[in-house]
Amino acid sequence: MKGICILGATGSIGISTLDVVGRHPDLYRVVALTAHRDAERLAEQCRRHRPKVAVLADEGAARRLGGLLAGMDGAPEILTGPAVLEEVATLTEVDIVMAAIVGAAGLLPTLAAARAGKRLLLANKEALVVAGEILMSAAAASGALLLPIDSEHNAIFQCMPPGYERGLERVGVERILLTASGGPFLHRSLVELGRVTPEQACAHPNWSMGRKISVDSATMMNKGLELIEACWLFGTRPERIQIVIHPQSVIHSLVQYVDGSVLAQLGNPDMRIPIAHALAWPERLISGVSPLDLFAVGHLDFEPPGFDRFPCLSLAIQAAEAGGTAPAILNAANEVAVAAFLGGRIGFTAIAEVVAATLDRLPARAVPQDGLETLLATDHEARLLAEQMLPSSV
Repeated sequence: MKGICILGATGSIGISTLDVVGRHPDLYRVVALTAHRDAERLAEQCRRHRPKVAVLADEGAARRLGGLLAGMDGAPEILTGPAVLEEVATLTEVDIVMAAIVGAAGLLPTLAAARAGKRLLLANKEALVVAGEILMSAAAASGALLLPIDSEHNAIFQCMPPGYERGLERVGVERILLTASGGPFLHRSLVELGRVTPEQACAHPNWSMGRKISVDSATMMNKGLELIEACWLFGTRPERIQIVIHPQSVIHSLVQYVDGSVLAQLGNPDMRIPIAHALAWPERLISGVSPLDLFAVGHLDFEPPGFDRFPCLSLAIQAAEAGGTAPAILNAANEVAVAAFLGGRIGFTAIAEVVAATLDRLPARAVPQDGLETLLATDHEARLLAEQMLPSSV
């Protein structure tokens, strides 16, 4: 029995993780569940999976959860506050940590899990985008096993040869082909993009995701962040990664070898596949996902991304090439801009404008060897600067 802690249990990744875990009660037990403020859904999850600890970052929501679970036999201990996330991620009873908190808020508990030597299932891409070198070094020092959950990175991992950690060139890998669906606006005219609504941006054609990630997919910032993440996970540079638009989301990514071979991982667009893979690796277990029917798929399409349509992707690639604090600035400005778009303060195309202006006004600098404080300060400064560029009233 492996104990599991899910950071971000009420989000789409957390829900999918509990679905997979619930299919294998002989293999996994839920030790801790955390959420931001969704007390109602967390209460339902607690009743079903009976964790030892339940965490809500919002104090009012934590009190509400206490009321919802009053009288429950074997009710979990309810904790609150951001520092508690690091505590539950390092509990002795926890063997596996699913890091699924969206945004930079997931960085510190993810880093704590890595330092504690846990099997770390990484769905929070911002942890690598903001502090990739620190997180990878922490995992290497503690012996933590870091397994990617993003469908694309999990696909790349599955297609990599043994020993890729020694360097891609040494194992014959020429480049990584990172696939992208193109989101809901792949063929929308540039004029129309200025008028799209949050509801339209969140209506992804293939994947069921949270609102922030759905908007990132629509702008293709998500793919830019994934490119930065892939550089850290697989020890490579941006120029060795090619982004390929693949609207069907059946091929999740590919690895090209020097002999001309290309290996691909295929499957239905369902996050339970990479979750199940990472939970059981190097073995396999049932995920609950239907087998891929190639006859139903019929055909697979590919095209290059257009940077005029997806300026956020271009900004992310530039930040990846610049390195240092540039990715942290990019991520912070994007989180502020996406929140403003979802709140009706700016239009869709203004997301890229806010990010670009923040990058222009806040020069990137090198990160010291133990530079977590530098990165956190940069994140804070970039958010303040991005906020200054937003309209003062709704």
